[in-house]
Amino acid sequence: MLAAIIYEFGFRIDDFMVAIADALQAEGIRTRGVVQHNFGSASCPQMALVDLATGRRFAISQNLGPQARGCRLDTDGLSIVSALFDATIREDFDLLILNKFGKAEAEGGGLRNAFAGAMDAGIPVLTAVRPPYVEAWSKFHGGLAVDLDPRAAAVLGWCRTIIGKRRDADGLTAHPAPAESA
Repeated sequence: MLAAIIYEFGFRIDDFMVAIADALQAEGIRTRGVVQHNFGSASCPQMALVDLATGRRFAISQNLGPQARGCRLDTDGLSIVSALFDATIREDFDLLILNKFGKAEAEGGGLRNAFAGAMDAGIPVLTAVRPPYVEAWSKFHGGLAVDLDPRAAAVLGWCRTIIGKRRDADGLTAHPAPAESA
């Protein structure tokens, strides 16, 4: 019920996660969660999380200026997003996409409660993890997650399989996929 795309620094994970969410939604799979969007200047980009259900953007970075070094993550912004997931978990959907399990989550904050809430509710979760946080991720999930290569076929295959198993277990019928155009 839990999977992480393990990716290396430099891989365009944010674009990849958006493409995965778009592909699943096009198939009629009901996704919720957030994906990251970076904007602004290349020398000092800003970050926002975009709610997949509403398109609402939540700022998660502090503007520390072009001379800043190190993390510019705004943990208050992450806390606001995390609080919204309490209501989201009660909605009817197929898959929760949480953009990353990163530094904030490794340190016990960030969207960690959203991961736990979804797991408790039996909702499949897809996320992404870079090597510096793999050990913290492994401790967090305690062997309950699978690692996925950053390949669309592998990720979409896992999503389809886990959603199908969940629907079968719940006695639900699958949502029809949209008809392919000629």
